[in-house]
Amino acid sequence: MSTPELSRTRRRTHAALIAAARELVTEGLTPTVEEAAARADVSRTTAYRYFANQADLLVAAHPEVATTTLLDEDAPDGPVARLEVVLDRYLEGLFGSEDQQRTMLRLSLDPTISDERRAALPLRQGRVIGWVEQALEPLADTWSAEERRRLACAVRAAGGIESLVWLVDVAGFSREEARVQMRWSALALLAEALRSGPPGRGR
Repeated sequence: MSTPELSRTRRRTHAALIAAARELVTEGLTPTVEEAAARADVSRTTAYRYFANQADLLVAAHPEVATTTLLDEDAPDGPVARLEVVLDRYLEGLFGSEDQQRTMLRLSLDPTISDERRAALPLRQGRVIGWVEQALEPLADTWSAEERRRLACAVRAAGGIESLVWLVDVAGFSREEARVQMRWSALALLAEALRSGPPGRGR
């Protein structure tokens, strides 16, 4: 087999394993490499050439791992309008991939996972915090980078998978009610910060 053909085969196998893992996640499972291999009709040995362990597989199967921004080039100028854009796009992705998000949350809380593997999980990468910080960039003239990050962390805490799980599973909200609540909470945090200053200032 020529090198180009081999590369195409490898890409197809890689994609098949990721697709299989996502299918299993949507069925409420936390798939192992072996389970994804069986679903993708790939040998166990071959699958382990692509993913050394379950955590590596689930990280690869997690949605939006490569997205660096949720703002367009013509994004609004003000922090409120920019945050609204980020929240709407982020929450759409969050609710659209809820099964995968819940699986990743379970994995991040698994005491058998090593600290090194846990640190590599998407939930530990701060992607959402980075997106929110971009929304808050208009405040850079008056707020320090650390102040903007503190607010971004507060917004993330109000609108992440952890909040979704609590609102739906504990508080009994419908998913649409949870989405509205999470969006309101995040924007309320920004409104209060604009009124009284960022978290930690003067304290």
